[in-house]
Amino acid sequence: MASKGTPATALLTRAKIAFTPHTYEVDPRAASYGEAAAAALGVDPARLFKTLVTTVDGKLTVGVVPVSSSLDLKALAAAVGGKRAAMAEPAAAERATGYVTGGISPVGQRSRLPIVIDASASGFETMFVSGGRRGLQIELAPDDLVQVTDAITADIASR
Repeated sequence: MASKGTPATALLTRAKIAFTPHTYEVDPRAASYGEAAAAALGVDPARLFKTLVTTVDGKLTVGVVPVSSSLDLKALAAAVGGKRAAMAEPAAAERATGYVTGGISPVGQRSRLPIVIDASASGFETMFVSGGRRGLQIELAPDDLVQVTDAITADIASR
C-alpha cells in the first residue's frame, strides 16, 4: 500500500487520524466520477462527497458536497464571507491542489485553500472523500476531516 500512497493518505497517517482506504475500478466512460465511485463501492451517494474547487471573489476555495447533490455557489460564497463564486478552471484546480480532476482530495492539497464541508456530513459516523487519485476513496469521521483540513461546515449543497 505504501507505493500507492498519496499526499492525502500520508497526511492522515502523520496526523494519526483513523481512515480506511477503499479502492475501486475507474470507469473512464462514467459521466460522474463521484456517482461511479459510490456505485462501485456500494455506498449511499449522500455519504460519498466530491471535492470541488471554486473561486470566491477571485480566491480559490474548496466546497465538499455529497455526490448526490450540487454545490450551491451562493451559499459557498456566503459561508466564507464572499459575494460571488464560480467553478475554477480545471487546470487551476489541479495546479493548486496537486491532484488531477476526478481525484482531488480535500486532504493534503499542495496549497492550503479555504475548505467548506456541507453540514450534511455531520449526520454520518463516517463519510467518504477522494483519497487523492481516481479509484481511491478514504473513509473517515467528519470531525476528523474538519480538523485535518481546518475546514468550516455550512449548508452549501442544493439537493
